[in-house]
Amino acid sequence: MMLDTLGVGLLGTSTPVFNVAFQHSKRFQAQENSSVWGRPESFLPPYYAAFVNGVAVHSMDFDDTWHPATHPSGAMLPALLALAETLPSKPSGLELLLAFNVGLEVQGRLMRFSKEAHNIPKRFHPPTVVGVLGSAAATAKLLGLSPAQCVAALAIACSSAGAPMANAATQTKPLHLGNAGRWGLEASQLALLGLQGNKQILDLESGFRNFYQDYIPHHLAKVSPTTQYRWVLEDQDIAFKRFPAHLGMHWVADAAVKVRAKILANEPNADLNQIKRITLRVPSSRYIDCPLPATEHQARHSFQFNCCSALLDGEVTVDSFSSKLMDRKALKELLLKVHLENPQDNQASFDKMYCEIVVEMNHGETYTARCNTFYGHWRNPLSQEHLVRKFKANASTVLTKDAGDGIVEFIDSLETIPDCSVLGSYMQFHKHVHREEVCYSAKV
Repeated sequence: MMLDTLGVGLLGTSTPVFNVAFQHSKRFQAQENSSVWGRPESFLPPYYAAFVNGVAVHSMDFDDTWHPATHPSGAMLPALLALAETLPSKPSGLELLLAFNVGLEVQGRLMRFSKEAHNIPKRFHPPTVVGVLGSAAATAKLLGLSPAQCVAALAIACSSAGAPMANAATQTKPLHLGNAGRWGLEASQLALLGLQGNKQILDLESGFRNFYQDYIPHHLAKVSPTTQYRWVLEDQDIAFKRFPAHLGMHWVADAAVKVRAKILANEPNADLNQIKRITLRVPSSRYIDCPLPATEHQARHSFQFNCCSALLDGEVTVDSFSSKLMDRKALKELLLKVHLENPQDNQASFDKMYCEIVVEMNHGETYTARCNTFYGHWRNPLSQEHLVRKFKANASTVLTKDAGDGIVEFIDSLETIPDCSVLGSYMQFHKHVHREEVCYSAKV
């Protein structure tokens, strides 16, 4: 999870939304400073380093996704690394791992208290809800806060939680991850200084339940020196994306690649302009139903766009969302032929949804394909080799090859690293290199 987050964060430093966040954050100064990823000799106050690096992680919607639905890592790792660089006694890699796991634990436990949290979100973007509390818990652990101070940190963080789903598919959505990390770090440092909040905020209807209406907390199993605690991460469903788009798009892309293969197998010289109609059977979800996307962010949240891109190209890649490919006449014409259906059995859940595509040709031939589980889903996870290849492809857009290889080795050896803060210097070994075509695509 850490390696994937660092890679997509490095790739994200090339995006316009990252540059806006970076330019804004450079207005602020402090005695303590932390590294800005992908920017040599660039440092910001830790809150703002956590912010801009978190924005980079989610700027292309390429980061890991859980079920129940959230993006857990990008809300915490930038904040932890920013904090680690400022501590007088530098934390070890093992201490970083433990703090990261504590933040994951808080996010996972909170979401398991709600059935609503298991579905594709409709009201609040989950990283802005559980992510900010995960960041507060993780940074509180790294700071060594007392149990009472940890309670205060979570209470403070609750008052910075929540962002509406209306900003999905816009440039503002990546700010949600940056703010989650920043506000969580701020909450833990305010708690360190003695600030307090409502100690029962996670149990009250007027507290955390505001975000999930069916949220019902319950006591966790007691931990003692003679019992073994089972972490959420041991049973957690985690998906890693092969291309930068909303997770639901991966079912669509895989189904489209399959139906394309059927067309070409039957008609090797098929002209895809002769497609008469495309029927997409997907879950009902308004914010990822975008028939004619006008921006890259809308395209990353468009069933229709990802279907047509995969049909035309046989894959979806980082470059699929470039203006050059988005503005193609063939793509725009194909988008007009897509019709969505929402079968009742197709639930808006990353654990239960599917995509079925029916393509009708002008000469009457019909082709159908279905994807129940894409490659990268927790039921069909990416191999370690593919995860490393994804990281290196992303990192190579910003870093030297040696720096990328060094980060892989660093993460592999994290438990034995005496000072985790040096990772920040690896993230700044910038060298502009020509990005090879990313082998990570919708191809299976």
